[in-house]
Amino acid sequence: MNKLLKDIELLAIEAGDAILKIYESGDFGVDHKSDDSPLTKADLAAHNVIVAGLDKLTPEIPVLSEESASIPFEERQAWTKYWLVDPLDGTKEFIKKNGEFTVNIALIEQGKSILSVVYVPVSGVNYSAAVGVGVFKKAEGKRSSIMVKKNSRFKPTVVGSRSHMSDEVKDYLGRLGQHELVSMGSSLKFCLVAEGKADLYPRLGLTSEWDTAAAQCIVEQAGGHVVTMDGKPLIYNTKESLLNPHFMVFGDKSRHWVDI
Repeated sequence: MNKLLKDIELLAIEAGDAILKIYESGDFGVDHKSDDSPLTKADLAAHNVIVAGLDKLTPEIPVLSEESASIPFEERQAWTKYWLVDPLDGTKEFIKKNGEFTVNIALIEQGKSILSVVYVPVSGVNYSAAVGVGVFKKAEGKRSSIMVKKNSRFKPTVVGSRSHMSDEVKDYLGRLGQHELVSMGSSLKFCLVAEGKADLYPRLGLTSEWDTAAAQCIVEQAGGHVVTMDGKPLIYNTKESLLNPHFMVFGDKSRHWVDI
């Protein structure tokens, strides 16, 4: 598992380099999918790098990427293990050129994310985790373990989406009371919780399974929780739709975040 994790870290960096070439050129080639979400040359370049790399590393394990999401459930439901990939998470942030986008690669087994990498191309920061191995953040050449904040702040730090703040989240924050709100793009919101810089990330809006799988493993291996509104862990590949239900990400489970 440790060797595989390091190989996936290198693959994420390779995909990040492909993204940065396009990011720095300014020629994004922006198109739109059927759901009106943006698609750039960088999404496709990273997808191609990752799929080719995974095929070399683990040819026996199928791959589901955001850019190959048309695989029918009839085929997917037979998978006990597969790679779930978002080649460029935070395409809107990429287009805005604010640096808040990531490469997400997760290994799913029996519906659970068991190994993952979340890589930030602009900063070179790398988050990685695997069951039985641990969870790490690598920044400026230094690799260290991270952990959620187990005792949340009296005035909790809440991280919210920079581009997708829903009315439901605004209502929830009103009920929560005093808090500090930090806006952030992509799966970096999860990572702030994982490293103890935020107490809570409420996601009361649409996400897809590739948006969350890699970052969920980071949070859980750091001692945190990613749960749906019935308090159960978020799981994968159990239905035809690849949309997630609403969920909460937090470190301190003694507070009843879901029931506020």
